[in-house]
Amino acid sequence: MTPQPPPLSARAREITRCARRLVEAHGWDAVTMRVLAAELGIKAPSLYKHFRNRDALRAALITDALAETGERLHAALQQEHSIAALLHEYRQLAQSSPNMYRLATVGEMPRSDLPDGLEEWAGEPFFLVTNDPHLAQALWSYAHGMAILEIDNRYPPGSELDQTWEKGIQAFVSSLSGD
Repeated sequence: MTPQPPPLSARAREITRCARRLVEAHGWDAVTMRVLAAELGIKAPSLYKHFRNRDALRAALITDALAETGERLHAALQQEHSIAALLHEYRQLAQSSPNMYRLATVGEMPRSDLPDGLEEWAGEPFFLVTNDPHLAQALWSYAHGMAILEIDNRYPPGSELDQTWEKGIQAFVSSLSGD
């Protein structure tokens, strides 16, 4: 079950939805309280009634991103309990919302501002397919590295990334079977 964050007011939810649209369009650095307020048609000080500061808004967005990540990854494993299913969904998640992916996975994690257990639950599918905490972290590190390099267009032109992902999947599957 998804760890539940404290409920947000309807207005705070509206603010986070707008902030997410801005993040997805322009990245987190472009989201200022002034820009967000203008987008919502309100004055910037009104935002502070719902979020104590920009960091609190960031934590709310990361909370949403981790909850979505966990839901999608757990659902993928319910369909097919495999490393391949997990990594295919992870890749799709990063590609579908690259700026939200960056916000949730790059830079320091504001753990004290997140719901208890959310980060662990979102990452649990990696443990579920490996049954080993170190291999789970290695698998996530592989997936994250591939995902961030791919969405940042860091691979040389002409790279066959589908094959690179598949080779990584094969390597992890082989490590579990002892091949």
